[in-house]
Order: sequence, then structure tokens, then C-alpha cells
Amino acid sequence: VQLQASGGGLVQAGGSLRLSCAVSGRTPNRYTVAWFRQAPGTEREFLVATSRFDTSTYYADFVKGRFTISRDYAKKTVYLEMNGLKPEDTAVYYCAANKRGVIYSNTDDYPSWGQGTLVTVSS
Repeated sequence: VQLQASGGGLVQAGGSLRLSCAVSGRTPNRYTVAWFRQAPGTEREFLVATSRFDTSTYYADFVKGRFTISRDYAKKTVYLEMNGLKPEDTAVYYCAANKRGVIYSNTDDYPSWGQGTLVTVSS
């Protein structure tokens, strides 16, 4: 499976962005897809994931109520809607996938990664 993240940019604090992750391959909708982010000098951190066929979703506590994951099966795309953005949300955002149908929060459990898209939130 191949992943391509897009939609990043510069936004003011309190604003919103929607990131997209295009998933290509033989059976893209059978993959669990997650979003991670990495700020300079920090480790990549888990944000949210949706299991294949969207049977379950899991959010990191610090994004609950602000970030929403969704999937468009026809477009083979997973979205991350981000609202109420803060300067500390500034990071490179990555989408990742695994075929096991189980949600993991560890980067090691995702063998496929997109290239990342930069989100900058100004104060």
C-alpha cells in the first residue's frame, strides 16, 4: 500500500485544517490507518486511528474533541479534521497503515508511511 498525505499549511491559532491521506494499492480500504505527528526535536506521537472498515477508532486523549478522523471509501482517502488548533500543534503530520485490522499506537506497528505534511500554527 502507498500513502500520500496532503493538506498542511499555515493557520492561525484557533483555526482549522483538514489533512488528507490518499491510500493506494490493491485493497486500500482493508487497512487500518493512523495519523501521527512529529515536532522538531521530539519523537513521533500517535494521534488517532481508524481500523479497517472503520469498525473502531481510537483517539489520543490530548486530541479528543478537537481532531476527527474519517474515511471516504469511494475516494480511498482518510481525513484528519483539526479544529481549535494551537501553536503546540505545529508539526509534520504523517499517515500510516497496517493490514492487521487492529489499532496500535506504536510507530513500529505501521509498516507503511506517507511522506508527511507540515502544519504550522501561528499565535
